[in-house]
Amino acid sequence: MKVLAIVLAGGEGKRLMPLTADRAKPAVPFGGIYRLVDFVLSNLANGHYLQIVVLTQYKNHSLDRHISRTWRLTAMLGNYVTPVPAQQRLGPHWFSGSADALFQNLNLIYDEMPDHVIVFGADHIYRMDPRQMVQQHVESGAEVTVAAIRQPISLADQFGVIETDPAGRKIVAFREKPKDAVGLPDAPDQVYASMGNYVFKTQAMLDALREDALDPTSKHDLGGNIIPMMVKSGSAEVYDFADNVVPGSTERDRGYWRDVGTLDAYYEAHMDLISAHPVFNLYNGQWPIYTGHDPLPPAKFVHNDGDRVGRAIDSLVSAGVIVSGGLAERSILSPGVVLHSHSQVEDSVLMGNVKVGRGAIVRRAIIDKNVIIPDGARIGFDLEYDRSRFAVTQNGIVVIGKNEIVER
Repeated sequence: MKVLAIVLAGGEGKRLMPLTADRAKPAVPFGGIYRLVDFVLSNLANGHYLQIVVLTQYKNHSLDRHISRTWRLTAMLGNYVTPVPAQQRLGPHWFSGSADALFQNLNLIYDEMPDHVIVFGADHIYRMDPRQMVQQHVESGAEVTVAAIRQPISLADQFGVIETDPAGRKIVAFREKPKDAVGLPDAPDQVYASMGNYVFKTQAMLDALREDALDPTSKHDLGGNIIPMMVKSGSAEVYDFADNVVPGSTERDRGYWRDVGTLDAYYEAHMDLISAHPVFNLYNGQWPIYTGHDPLPPAKFVHNDGDRVGRAIDSLVSAGVIVSGGLAERSILSPGVVLHSHSQVEDSVLMGNVKVGRGAIVRRAIIDKNVIIPDGARIGFDLEYDRSRFAVTQNGIVVIGKNEIVER
């Protein structure tokens, strides 16, 4: 059985601005040393699906560079992770939806002629063993299997919702953000929310994509058009993410999945990483999250003189960080971050090469790469003043974009 994996990484990520002002959404840094795309690629690699195509489109340079530098597999054995930018193969237009992205790249499928095609999104935080989903798909004989996570029925209007037959496997309806969702057969207070992960029989996917491409009224979207089309033919099944067992997972982090489509969700996903018993555990050595590493020295904490003490508490500290008489609490410090004397960083995410000046204080903030916080500055104290200079989320998180100039 031959399986080809396709990762959809062409999303523009408007709701993550300014973090996506200079990069594609899947290339946004996460957790200090990773990029968002590393999570789906790690799931596929750990599952031994090693022929992977990554479809890119918007501001794809940093994403293509990261994949090309980091995700090098053994070509001698036919393995690869290949970024494929939009090429306008079928005319002078970009991808008009996720289904159109696949349709414009059918040559990739013809080159491999797999029995089944995995199509996963590139911007979610989770661990998943895709082999278990593929196994159910093959055994069921379904033409498409859709991964779903259980969510409270009160949140149904935030997701694409899957409705099943009484047995709980065959999909009978796929509805976008319904106001009148129907609960699950075994849990009336829950619904199945689509995770944006699919497994197709190859020929069934090709037929559906061709039919959709001829429909001028279609939005050419997998969830909005292709899956409902295949549901009508009675050939779609759901895969319950709750059944997925990842080696090394615990009861606390099993079944964790985060859509980091907004700045607040992105921030909250970071806060899930830093407790003593994290909701999402980066330290599972049996199912590692892979990424590239720059040649940086170990993190360093210096000074122990009165209140001038280099410390980090309940925080993730990356290589190349120098905490020089400053304090980090409940924060993520990415490679190259420097905290100078008497500075404080609390409940914040600092990306690569951020410098925090002497006596400066940063609270509840996301600060992108190469930003310099001047001596004595205050970020996160006066949200009205911060809003006049930077982005501030609905939940009061201050977001400073890459290379922005910060004045005291």
